[in-house]
Amino acid sequence: MLQITPRLTIPDSELVERFVRSAGPGGQNVNKVATAVELRFDLARSPSLPEPVRERLLAKRDRRITDDGVLVISAQRFRTQDRNREDARERLAAFIESGLHVPKPRVATKPTRASKERRLSGKRERGTIKRDRTQRDWD
Repeated sequence: MLQITPRLTIPDSELVERFVRSAGPGGQNVNKVATAVELRFDLARSPSLPEPVRERLLAKRDRRITDDGVLVISAQRFRTQDRNREDARERLAAFIESGLHVPKPRVATKPTRASKERRLSGKRERGTIKRDRTQRDWD
């Protein structure tokens, strides 16, 4: 059972863990022991997630989410299988927690008259500097 918040938990039956060999340095330990963890969680079909949270998580453009809506987290930071498994579960919990918060809607604003004038006067000054350069070159 993975506890996200006091009211939101994900049962272990919805998590698929696969243990594979880690990449990188580590000597014989890397060559012999499958310490890396590949954790899969089906966001699209999970009955544990509330619908608005599911929609927000699937809307994220995260490369870890497959086209089928499955989140794949790979953990191989540590040398032991247990620690990598714990790390993958922590990262899954953090990802799901990020979808719990409703983003504040952006309020469109118009630029003020003064800011428009500052912008245009700056452009005029730049143009004058450039125009003076070309006139000086021909004299």
